[in-house]
Amino acid sequence: MATARVGATVERYPAALIVLHWAMAILILATIPIGWRMGDLEPGPLQDTLYHTHRSIGVTVLALAVLRLVLRRTLGAPPPHPSLPAWQRTLSVAVHHLLYVLFFLVPILGWAGTSAFGAPIVVWGLFELPPILPRNEPLSELLLGAHGLFSQTLAGLVILHVAGALYHAFVRRDGVMQRMLFGRTG
Repeated sequence: MATARVGATVERYPAALIVLHWAMAILILATIPIGWRMGDLEPGPLQDTLYHTHRSIGVTVLALAVLRLVLRRTLGAPPPHPSLPAWQRTLSVAVHHLLYVLFFLVPILGWAGTSAFGAPIVVWGLFELPPILPRNEPLSELLLGAHGLFSQTLAGLVILHVAGALYHAFVRRDGVMQRMLFGRTG
């Protein structure tokens, strides 16, 4: 297996995209376990706090996803790393496209499902989002079920993405992961 020289210079993502990548990663990694846990709790202050936090993170992820998409189109991104075999390039592009779809789909389904349930979405205690659907509990169950299913899909893709990054960092040592890290790469 060929590996690139560890100190080789690599074409990096723009700094703004690196910041957004890691900010979204932290938020998504925080909100998934909150989402899994909050429904299992007895109604009360802790459950309310987790729901408000989960919804606030979801709205923040949606806003950052919009900004990230705009900046990616404006600033561009480096081409696929030249050391990638065709199958890895195809898999990488597919996973990244699916991640972007889910960055939008998961929060919008959560917003729609919460609206149909009739619960408020108060974002970080600062403002309340308007409902995007009228109250309809059967529809809410359907939408929040889809939200949960796509959240699990997102979690699986995140695991695949992290595994790929670690593979490139520690097995291939080809500079692919360094393109999305802060600091010098070469």
